[in-house]
Amino acid sequence: MILSGFACTYKITGQGKRQIVSFTIAGDIPDLQSLHLKVLDNSVATLSPCSVGFITHEDLRHLCTRFPRITSAFWRETLIDAAIFREWVMNVGRREGVSRTAHLLCELMVRLKAVGLVEDHACDLPITQVEFADALGFTPVHVNRVFQQMRAEGLIVTEGTRLTIPDWDRLKQVGEFDPTYLHLEIEQAAA
Repeated sequence: MILSGFACTYKITGQGKRQIVSFTIAGDIPDLQSLHLKVLDNSVATLSPCSVGFITHEDLRHLCTRFPRITSAFWRETLIDAAIFREWVMNVGRREGVSRTAHLLCELMVRLKAVGLVEDHACDLPITQVEFADALGFTPVHVNRVFQQMRAEGLIVTEGTRLTIPDWDRLKQVGEFDPTYLHLEIEQAAA
């Protein structure tokens, strides 16, 4: 379990290219499916200094046996992960540059807000342009151009690792972002 910091789940092609398939934040369990799968088909890496908690499979199985509600919570978590994966496929496969990037930034902002890491539509986001490129299916040069365009259009403000969204509703519109797939409470999803 990620207690603090940022991590990602990724896969590597035969040519050594990385595709980030999810960003992991505080409260996430990036490899919960390993409870039932002997071999994972992906890797997990930190993107910033992280604090993590390790829970053995034996302890998780014991919890699930004794406490059915915990089993339901874990099952719900894996279903939400699947919903996020589906949305990422849609994002990478069908949205254009600015829209694709806006959508990902909206998702991150809503998820970070849900764990108390957003204040006034601003958060620390220590994800590099190379890492964004690997998540968005772009080159780092294209990510840089998209971020420049988004800053010029007033969609985002960046200072180091600090991200501010000046007009949340506009960014949501540009990114075609509907937080329903995150299955969060309404007040949290409104960011």
